[in-house]
Amino acid sequence: MGCALGALTLGAVGCGAQEHPNEARRQPPTRVSVTLTPRAITVQPPRIAIGPEASQQIPQNQHAGQPPVRSNAPLDVVFVTANLTNSNSKLELHGPKDATSGPLVANGNGSFQASLPTGAYTVRAAGIAGAKPVHFTVGPYRSSSQNDVLLP
Repeated sequence: MGCALGALTLGAVGCGAQEHPNEARRQPPTRVSVTLTPRAITVQPPRIAIGPEASQQIPQNQHAGQPPVRSNAPLDVVFVTANLTNSNSKLELHGPKDATSGPLVANGNGSFQASLPTGAYTVRAAGIAGAKPVHFTVGPYRSSSQNDVLLP
């Protein structure tokens, strides 16, 4: 009887409370709009990940803060492009990490995704000589998507 009680006591001592903190959820990809014209390239917004975004993707979370994530991970960026020229082109990013889109057909649209580390980038349009390159900045701020419901 004493051995059974001792074994039960030892078993209960080993079953203390355990904490399993959840890691912060990754930030959903940030969307950037790029427009190519015969004379210019427009990037909106020209700076991302500088701080909490002014608006969130889902209106029902407009009053919930975006918790920051302490990470040096690259930011996933989706470039949504509109080629408003009569020439086929490719979008080229030059900076801490270089990236190139697939073909952008004349007078068409497309998108491509890149994981970009913090830094300054130059955006160019291959094959459109008159389009002046523009600058684009990725900041160090990353936010968790834990307050965004309805995300996959």
